[in-house]
Amino acid sequence: MRILVAGATGVVGHPLVDALRARGHQVSALVREESRARAPEADAIVVADALDREALLAAVTDVRPEVVVHQLSALRLLRDDPPEAFAQTARLRTEGTANLLAAARAAGARRLVAQSIAFAAAPTGDPVVDEDAPLYLDAPDPGWAATVRAVAALESQVLAGEPELRGLVLRYGALYGPGTAYARTGGTGQRVLAGKLPLPEGGTGITSFLHVEDAVGAAVAAVESEATGAFHITDDEPAPAAQWLPHFAHALDAPPPRTVPAAMAPRLLGWFMAHQLTSAAGASNARARTELGWKPVRPSWRDGLGQE
Repeated sequence: MRILVAGATGVVGHPLVDALRARGHQVSALVREESRARAPEADAIVVADALDREALLAAVTDVRPEVVVHQLSALRLLRDDPPEAFAQTARLRTEGTANLLAAARAAGARRLVAQSIAFAAAPTGDPVVDEDAPLYLDAPDPGWAATVRAVAALESQVLAGEPELRGLVLRYGALYGPGTAYARTGGTGQRVLAGKLPLPEGGTGITSFLHVEDAVGAAVAAVESEATGAFHITDDEPAPAAQWLPHFAHALDAPPPRTVPAAMAPRLLGWFMAHQLTSAAGASNARARTELGWKPVRPSWRDGLGQE
């Protein structure tokens, strides 16, 4: 098939281009001009900014993809400018998605696969939720509420049910592996190495992890499937912070995380990290297994979290 990967220089997008080409597909990589030097080897390099609607329409129409894969984000900016990273990613999930959908329609594409996140669910009390759980649109933190609203907008656009452009959303778990926040050199890895990520008492927040390799595998499965809808793409072992954080520290040869009162967590860690460690729900991958025919090659975070 002719496939366009948007966000082809990213942690998932770059290896995805390689994986799709290895399966015999003709792959075009969509990159911005300033990222061109980091583009993967592809059958065609398409240069356009997803936020420039007219340029994107022209560029995508030229390569006439049958399938468009949306892996756009600005999370590369997280270390240097977290507010800008989240603001730009929200624009890419809203405005960028609308532009990419318009370009896919104009090019005659029949399928669009888009990345989302599996950890945007509201904390309803269930430790692990499926794809029907409500999103945390009314989160008390304005930044996280804006992120979740952008996620909801992306998913609504992609899953609008257009018969001529069938949509599928991959809700990735917390990515670990090379280039991620959980790599030794990543933001979370560095905090753990420095002893600056304490464990709130109880550590009851649940995280569903996903290795980058499994994210790529799920995207390949989605491209080649006829399934539609939203799917949690996570490993098989949703984990409370009380389990994964000490394990992560040990794997990094870092000091064990100190314990702090849960009530102090938002002030010490920031709202989102406190939420992740104390009240977040995990995500079940059962629907992806049965309807998408995908399962993780790394079924447990224990097999690689903290190891490159």
